[in-house]
Amino acid sequence: MKCEQMENRLIAYLDERANPAERREVEAHLAVCGPCRTRAEGFRVLWGVLDEVPGEVPTPAFDARVRARIAREPRPSAFSWLLPSPRLAFAASLLLLLSVWISSLPPATHSTPAVPPSSEAEFKMIKDLPVLEDYDVLANFDALSELPVATPADGDRVM
Repeated sequence: MKCEQMENRLIAYLDERANPAERREVEAHLAVCGPCRTRAEGFRVLWGVLDEVPGEVPTPAFDARVRARIAREPRPSAFSWLLPSPRLAFAASLLLLLSVWISSLPPATHSTPAVPPSSEAEFKMIKDLPVLEDYDVLANFDALSELPVATPADGDRVM
């Protein structure tokens, strides 16, 4: 056992509050370590001197004076719990200040990839036609084959 660990257990050992296993460990350490043994003897001498000092017995009036002093203390009102503590008031004011500051910041602009207008128009057309989801229906739809084919004019482009 190291001397640092002994410092923590020495008081309990000398006060006879240590369990038997700890007592054996402390006694084994004190048998081989001179500085710790000297320290333990110093504690024993100090406690012996303190035991010889007579204890103070309070006078009968002491209890009455203490009770009178307690009675003179101002009692908190029934609504004192509603008063905010300084820490709570400080935290609330910081929260308010932070929320005002954040709300005054300009909104963040996120760059989104631009969608070509032709694909956007196609998406709207497809979204509006739930029939296009079933390709088999369209592939076997005879009415489409009977439609006249539009021929482009001279200035129009074919896409």
